[in-house]
Amino acid sequence: MENGLDNLLVPSLRKSIEENLGKETLNKIEDRLMERHGLGLVQAIKNFHKFDSVLREFFGAGADGLEQKFLQKIVDIEQSKQSVSNWVSIKDPELSKVFLESFADQDKKAILGSVMDESLIIAKILETCKIPQTSGYRKINYLINNGLLVSNGFELAHDGKKVKKYETIFDNVKVDIVKNNVAVKIQLKKSLLAESSIIQTVQISC
Repeated sequence: MENGLDNLLVPSLRKSIEENLGKETLNKIEDRLMERHGLGLVQAIKNFHKFDSVLREFFGAGADGLEQKFLQKIVDIEQSKQSVSNWVSIKDPELSKVFLESFADQDKKAILGSVMDESLIIAKILETCKIPQTSGYRKINYLINNGLLVSNGFELAHDGKKVKKYETIFDNVKVDIVKNNVAVKIQLKKSLLAESSIIQTVQISC
């Protein structure tokens, strides 16, 4: 099953990788990913250990520092000497914008609120939030595509077909204004950090 945190980070991480490596090096890495794993860059970032293995072919042990650099531009994971917490500060402005726009839209906010504590199928989300189907599906797809909603198992429909259930990737969101900048912090659901191929592969330095 895809990890919601990885889905959320992919677009920003792809951009950060391209900015740090340059187009020419990135093209070589993409060619090697296709050759070794049959994956494009986006799929390889979602299976980050595969991207990591190809990066090490090119940069050896230097891949550790590069990966930290890629990630540090996007998020800051709070941690103490004892443990990593599940609070993450969003540093990438484009990613912050996704959260801000989603909570500024009353329908999207209602959708996220309806699946904060339990996962539901799309039809149930629309029914709970009393949102028209056409605009509701469009808004739910926006939240799925941007990684704020993630599939979490299935429910059997009346005709016996499996229908995906969805939940949020976070338990809490804080928005603060710091020196005229908007700071977004999200408290991830507990399993997401542990199951994220990106976070588990990149060695977070304390």
